[in-house]
Amino acid sequence: MEYQASANRYGQMQYRRCGRSGLKLPALSLGLWHNFGDTGNYENMKNMCHTAFDNGITHFDLANNYGPEAGSAEVHFGRIMKESFRNYRDEILVSTKAGYNMWEGPYGDWGSRKYLIASLDQSLKRLGLDYVDIFYHHRPDPDTPLEETMGALDSIVKSGKALYVGISNYNGEQMEAACAMLKELKCPFLINQNRYSIFDRTIETNGLKQAAAKAEKGIITFSPLAQGLLTDRYLNGIPEDSRMNTDGRFLNQNALTPEKLDKIRALNEIAVSRGESLAQMALKWILKDDVITSVLIGASKPAQILDNLKVLDSTGFTQEELKKIEECS
Repeated sequence: MEYQASANRYGQMQYRRCGRSGLKLPALSLGLWHNFGDTGNYENMKNMCHTAFDNGITHFDLANNYGPEAGSAEVHFGRIMKESFRNYRDEILVSTKAGYNMWEGPYGDWGSRKYLIASLDQSLKRLGLDYVDIFYHHRPDPDTPLEETMGALDSIVKSGKALYVGISNYNGEQMEAACAMLKELKCPFLINQNRYSIFDRTIETNGLKQAAAKAEKGIITFSPLAQGLLTDRYLNGIPEDSRMNTDGRFLNQNALTPEKLDKIRALNEIAVSRGESLAQMALKWILKDDVITSVLIGASKPAQILDNLKVLDSTGFTQEELKKIEECS
């Protein structure tokens, strides 16, 4: 049966303007970093995307290297676009990135003009799309001149292969330099993608958060749950099917120290007192800030997306709650 999106899909979601641009992003966006590679179940991927869109999540975020194998997340999402979302393309934001290793030799990594343009061409083929809505440089390149990388982003927009550009994992000083160049090129740079959570405040200390606010650019955050630490999943030990046991690339047992576990338990108590899960509170904590445009959520099943969506109706924080969270973090 052909997929039909819910008629009420825009009823609950909150949309936030991205900096001073005309583009609005949903408060929660769906990241395809995990669970959309070749090791995932395709029907589950499709059901998660349906659940997200049926509830107003219009933004789906990828990168050229998402998998495993690299590129497979784009292939699977491209199939979902064809099978389910082909009639909804103009209601959907698709973003992808390039900046990490994708193929052998000197032209398959970092930030050269050759790599970025070639990578996006490959991504578009995998996705089955003529353009993406946002194309990011995934990480700063210490060797390629910033002028070359930003010039490549500008060329990509002017070629019609992306509507907007963004940067990811840049600090405040790097973002300001990139912003100045893109402004001179009249290239529509509108967003920064960075890691941010109660446990990871790097964008507060490296100047990115302040620089984005000053330049009136958006921020979309990833890893809001610290790869699962900001949940109740590890309160009573490490489950056998935990990512710590099945995939140690991004979270391993060394991260769960006794001190960290004490903080997680204290944060969980605050969440319980608010009548919500620790994961929901962690998302709400990020969304409390007007500088943040959207939060990327990951999921392994549709029910997790529905649980995360409850944060849109939860109450704001009291000053006492914020103080306690600071003490725990």
